[in-house]
Amino acid sequence: MLIIAGLGNPGSQYAGNRHNIGFMAVDAIQRRPGFSPWSKKFKALISEGELAGEKVLLIKPQTFMNLSGEAVGEAMRFYKLGPENIIAIYDELDLPAAKARIKTGGGHGGHNGVKSLDAHCGREYRRLRLGIGHPGAKELVHNHVLGDFAKVDQTWLAPLLDALADNAEMLVKAEDSQLMNKLALAVGGKPDEEKPKPEKKPAAKPAGQSHIHQARSGGKPNLPTSGPMAEMLKKMFGGKGE
Repeated sequence: MLIIAGLGNPGSQYAGNRHNIGFMAVDAIQRRPGFSPWSKKFKALISEGELAGEKVLLIKPQTFMNLSGEAVGEAMRFYKLGPENIIAIYDELDLPAAKARIKTGGGHGGHNGVKSLDAHCGREYRRLRLGIGHPGAKELVHNHVLGDFAKVDQTWLAPLLDALADNAEMLVKAEDSQLMNKLALAVGGKPDEEKPKPEKKPAAKPAGQSHIHQARSGGKPNLPTSGPMAEMLKKMFGGKGE
């Protein structure tokens, strides 16, 4: 069984906030066939269903963002699951709007909902981060995060959430690179556009050459000026001065 937790704040006044993109994501999944209506349990709204043959619990904590881990942790312990059975979906300031990234474990990056999950569930859960962009200055962050998505954002937000819901089986099956491609294409990006390029191997240094080989190949030899080797080279090459 998997728990897919969308992070956000409860209440109609927060519904359109950038900080609530996690709620929006699980709402989009829940609207697909096979999921039960939302009901209250574990200090959260939950919906049960199945994806890729796996039982799935969608959960929207109703504890407010800073205490998200209380609800998710309670559900995790009730079903005797571990952090590896949790997928958290949440907003990411440090990703450009419309970008998505997924990983297991990591830091909280200052996200209070993630801090709470780490405290109540452990850190080794999968994290689907949906970019909301950064306003450019630290003092603008609070209003940006708790502000509603702009009208222009709908050009990428709706396609992104629809693509996530349509391909939620990939999320369950941990087909992460395929899912990232689907989400990128949905918002007009290119698949694998941020794959790291293979590093060029440094050219091998030529093997050291003997004084004799350097001289015969026409290179400028680094000739000794005294001693037995100097005398031998003078005899071989006529003792020409440089």
